[in-house]
Order: sequence, then structure tokens, then C-alpha cells
Amino acid sequence: MSLQSAERRDFIRDMISDDLASGKHQAPVTRFPPEPNGYLHIGHAKSICLNFGIAQEFPGARCHLRFDDTNPSKEDQEYVDSIQEDIHWLGFDWGDNLFFASDMFDFFYECAVSLINQGLAYVDEQTVEEIRAQRGNVNVPGQESPYRNRSAEENLKRFQAMKNGEIPEGKAILRAKIDMASSNMNMRDPVLYRIMFAEHHNTGNKWCIYPMYDFAHPIEDALEGITHSLCSLEFENHRPLYDWVVSNVSIPYHKPRQIEFSRLGIDHTVMSKRKLRQLVEEGRVSGWDDPRMPTLCGLRRRGYTPVSIRNFCDRIGVAKSANVVEYGFLEHCLREDLNEHAQRAMAVLRPIKLTITNYPEGESELVEVENNPNDPAAGTRPVSFSKHLYIEQEDFLETPVPKYKRLYPAGPECRLKCAYLIKCICCGKDEAGNVVEVLAEYDPDSRGGNPADGRKVKGATIHWVDAATAVDAQVRLYDNLFADEAPDAGDKNFLDCLNPNSLEVLEGCKLEASLAQAQAPAQYQFLRLGYFCVDSKDSKPGALVFNRAVSLKDGFKPGK
Repeated sequence: MSLQSAERRDFIRDMISDDLASGKHQAPVTRFPPEPNGYLHIGHAKSICLNFGIAQEFPGARCHLRFDDTNPSKEDQEYVDSIQEDIHWLGFDWGDNLFFASDMFDFFYECAVSLINQGLAYVDEQTVEEIRAQRGNVNVPGQESPYRNRSAEENLKRFQAMKNGEIPEGKAILRAKIDMASSNMNMRDPVLYRIMFAEHHNTGNKWCIYPMYDFAHPIEDALEGITHSLCSLEFENHRPLYDWVVSNVSIPYHKPRQIEFSRLGIDHTVMSKRKLRQLVEEGRVSGWDDPRMPTLCGLRRRGYTPVSIRNFCDRIGVAKSANVVEYGFLEHCLREDLNEHAQRAMAVLRPIKLTITNYPEGESELVEVENNPNDPAAGTRPVSFSKHLYIEQEDFLETPVPKYKRLYPAGPECRLKCAYLIKCICCGKDEAGNVVEVLAEYDPDSRGGNPADGRKVKGATIHWVDAATAVDAQVRLYDNLFADEAPDAGDKNFLDCLNPNSLEVLEGCKLEASLAQAQAPAQYQFLRLGYFCVDSKDSKPGALVFNRAVSLKDGFKPGK
């Protein structure tokens, strides 16, 4: 995909500007209308950034947060709370403009009664199978229900019986009377109300009939004075129904303008709430906030920043055509942010002991290490150095391979980060023949990594941790949850596409002493290893847990 400037215009903002220029509106009013039946994911972030972003860009504009809570069987206060937390985390606020569809249930009922009185709605008491058989298809007109021409009086009586709980669940619905021959299937007498004997998180047991989304949503938009109702492309064929509802109910506000845009698609990811819930309920992930999940709470726990996600959403933009974005671009946006702002630290994930044979036993010193080379104001920190250190196992080979420039017997001098030059002498092994210790000599006249005689260092720069002050930690290395780049495509079973190597847990990792009291949401670049954050759920003092947010290597190529 090609990248555009964050300041670019798009077709939605152009439409809004045209409406303002024509005098149709004084300022845009948008809304973000989630159903509280699950946790928000990165796809929702696109809509959040679009709707709240427009409210920030245009003078006098505002964005509402509205919970479309019309299905009590799937909704819960837990999701209401988490959605508000996620939006605030992204950096947006709705002020006094918080709404619930459930607060409008009385008005929805009045609107339904009005449609019945106009002869535009009727109670259908056919079975689900009968209704389905009569619906037809795109090539075959639907058949009218035998209940379609009931009188308004009879329909009102039966609708009241539905409301009073006198009709069993599944035995009656309220349908709009539109056109059973319409080429748009959504206009073939769609359902407006159904019976559900379920306790609602907000209204309790007051109601046993609940409005359908396609009925409630346009009424809510109109009541709230929404000027531009922005939704994903799957609702394009629902727009005639949206307009029909607004036109046929009595609402003292203007008609909102529905505008559709493409949903966000990311490779190696699924974003269906149903599928994400399945992953959680079957224990294939640790929960909704598992760092491998595309949920905002999962990304936050992984180490993603609000800035990185907002930049991602701004740079992919909005369009009419469907598009799949590389997961690598999301990582790219995170790297950009963390590279500028994350403090550096030294950590050894797969440790092997390094002993400097000519360094005095029992002595130690402090060396200064920069906190962030991109921010001189961040300063430096003292890091302890002594005879016994830890280095990465991969920084030593007993028998080197071609072009290997790290430690091996009689190999080149290597630089210990911000400390001294060392040269490997030999190694120590256990009874099984495994290397357990690397022995080296240091140049006392090379403090800071710069030899006094100015000689060129041919070996690599190696990070390290002082064994005497090292802090133990568990480190979790995450990869894509799905090995298949398109787990949702075709007739694939998305569960068959799970990546068995999406999580590697390393125990006994060694961190520099400054990280002993690290707490979430602290983020660091572990030198040479990647960007890591303190796990917000499992990490505790004395039992630190770090999550790798993203590796250092950036495989994403802008412009491809």
C-alpha cells in the first residue's frame, strides 16, 4: 500500500466541508456507536480516530459516544467500562455527550406505534422458517406475509401483547411494511422489534421487546442531531432503510447523512468479535487482553502507545475500496514512536557468564550509559561493572562462522557497551560439554570503549549486565497470532491458521539493576534486542515480567 501524508484530505472530510460551505450545517456532529458486546479492537480504532478526529479538526464540532445496547443477551457493563477506558487511552473524550440506546427505549416504542398507526408496520406471527422461505432472493421477489394486511388496531393490540410479555419469545416480531419485491433485500419488510426475555444491563427487566439495530440507529442519530453518520461499507445497502426510518418517524431534527467507508483489514489477523470471543472462551489465548490479540487492551498490554495507533490510523486514511494493511506497518508506527521516546536499558535474554580474568576480584565501578541517544536531554545513568558479567549466548561461538565478529577464542577485540574493550581467551564447559562461561581479558586503558592508543576495534559492540547486581525477569516474546496472512479468507477454518510459535517465554533473563522497580506501563528499548514493556497484569516487584512489543528490525517498506 502507498502512504499518504497525515494532513491529506479524504472524501469524508471533503463531503463535510461541502456541507458546511453550502450552509447545510454550522459544524459537524459525529458519533462513535459501539455495541457493548465485546472489547474494542484495532479496527474500531480507525472509526474512533476518524469520528473524534473530525470533531477536533472542525471549529464547533463534537463527537458523541453512544452505546447501541439493544441486544441484552450479548451485552454487559464490563464492555461499557472497557470501551470508555480504551477511548480515553487513545486520547479522546466525549465530554457531556454520552448516550445509551437503552435510555431511548420508550421513544423507540412510540416510534413503532406511530409506524403501525400509519400502516407502515405490522406484527408477523409466522415461524422463522416461514418468513425465510417467503423472503426470496436477489432474483426472486419475496412473498407477502399473511399478517401483512392486518388492521392498525389489531397490530397495536398484538404489539402491546408483545410488550406485556404475553407472547412467547420467537412467536412474533414487528416488521416494517415497505416492499417485498425490492431489489434491496434490506427493504423487504425488515424486522423492527423482537421478543427477548433477558435482563438488560441498564434497564433490567423493564422490557421484553427490543428494537433492531437498523431501526434504533437512525432514530438515535436524528435525535442526537448527528450531521454525518460514518459507518463501514457493509451498511451501504442499509442506507435506504436508514433513510426510510428517519423519514417516517416524527423527529424534530434534520435528517443525518450516512457516509460509508471501508473497514480496516490487517494481515495475519481476525477482527470478528465472534471469532475473538471464541479464541478467549476456548482458552487459545489468555484473555481479551492477551498481547497477541488485536484488541486495544491487548495492544496496550503488548506495549503499543496511543500515539502509534493514532498515527497508524491517520496514515492509512479512509477510502471506499477494501484494503488489507500489512501488520508490519502497525509495527512500523510503534517503532517510530518508541525509537524517539523509549528509555534504553541493557538486558540479556539468554545469558551466559562472562568472566574478565584480569579485572580485580571483588571490585566494581560505575559506567555512564545514555538513556536515549535521540534525546540528549534524557541524560545518562550509572550502570555497575565488575569482573563477572552476563552476555547473550549468541555473542560467543567456540568455532566461529565466516564474518562472525563477536567473541571467540583468539578472535578480534570487542567493545562492551560504554565500558571496556575485551578479547576472548577461552571458554569453560560443564560435564556435558556445554559452554557455561566465556573467559576474556580487558584493556584497562579503554574505559568508555575507546582505546587510549586510538586503535581500530574490529569486533562488534556487545551489551552486558553485571552479574552482581543483575535483576531476574521473565520475558515474553510475541509473534503473529496467525501464521497464515489471510486466516479469514475463503473457506479456511481460522483456528487451523493459528501460529504455534506466537509466544515464547524466557525464564531467568538478566536485567540491569535500574529496572528492579520498573512498573507498567514503563517501556524500554533493550539494546540490540527490541522494545519491551512491563506486563500490566503479571509483573510484580521481585517477579518482573516484560513483554516484547516489537523487534528492532523493521521489515516494512513504505511505498510498496
